[in-house]
Amino acid sequence: MKAFRILAVAAAMTISVAAYADTWPSRPIKIIAPAPPGGPYDYVARALAEGLQRALGQPFVVENRAGAGGAIGMEAASKSAPDGYTLVVGSTGPMSVAPGMFKKLRYDPDKDFAPVARLVKMPGYLVVHPSLGVDSMKEFLTKVRADPGKYSYASTGNGFSQHTNMELLKSMANLFVVPITYRGSGPAMTDLIGGQVQMMIELGPVVIPHVKAGRLKVLAASTGTRTEAMPEVPTLNESGVKGFDAYTWFALYAPAGTPSDIVQKLYAETARVLSQPELKSRLASQGAEVALTTPSELATFQAAETKKWTSVVQRAGILPE
Repeated sequence: MKAFRILAVAAAMTISVAAYADTWPSRPIKIIAPAPPGGPYDYVARALAEGLQRALGQPFVVENRAGAGGAIGMEAASKSAPDGYTLVVGSTGPMSVAPGMFKKLRYDPDKDFAPVARLVKMPGYLVVHPSLGVDSMKEFLTKVRADPGKYSYASTGNGFSQHTNMELLKSMANLFVVPITYRGSGPAMTDLIGGQVQMMIELGPVVIPHVKAGRLKVLAASTGTRTEAMPEVPTLNESGVKGFDAYTWFALYAPAGTPSDIVQKLYAETARVLSQPELKSRLASQGAEVALTTPSELATFQAAETKKWTSVVQRAGILPE
């Protein structure tokens, strides 16, 4: 009799969860963007929110929770109820770089979240000041290797893509260049354009206008394949740094424990939203390329990214600022 009651309760719970998933969503949904308004997190979150709102018929509200390189927003999301009404846009830094930098995080990137889908990737570009006097990666590698420590690159802080991507390039291409840290891409660009530093790997929306104006030279894209924004630019992978493939990615997560039916429904609707030509064009205008994955593919991808960036962080001795 006791076993029968246990089975009955389990069956009732299964039916209840299924019924709950069937009625979801029945009220507004919050998407946490763990960064200030106006940046790439915010842009991606709002573009997705608008599409999902139209698709699912409920308001999707973006809440900016900035601070600690994304950690504050990710922690808030990790502590939210796993009911499908709080989501978060995670990215390379807080999900795959931070685990190698911090001895203890207040959230667990692997255990505290249910992956929904990778959304987009933002390629970076290796750009140099014209005074460096190089026009190709071959010339760049020859010149920089000939004078170890003579040249410097602009970074926007420990653990940010401008830093980690360059440290990965240094290790893979046997380079010794010195990082100069700035408070954001704006000041870094100012000094790079002024020639105070010689190089930087930066996201497309920041560097492309300066390349087109002739203020900077672009030598290579950071992605494994050529980019949509600048298809004429060769990749590092094809320019003497075999296997180089690094970019900033953004993905959608729910708190761990969110019913799988809701996660799958979110993935399906997200896939439909990201397939719309108008949205693809809108994202492309900000240097973002749609790079959709399934929930399981995102989990596998994130694990590989964490392994890669932990190795870079440890090899370069990168510590939290």
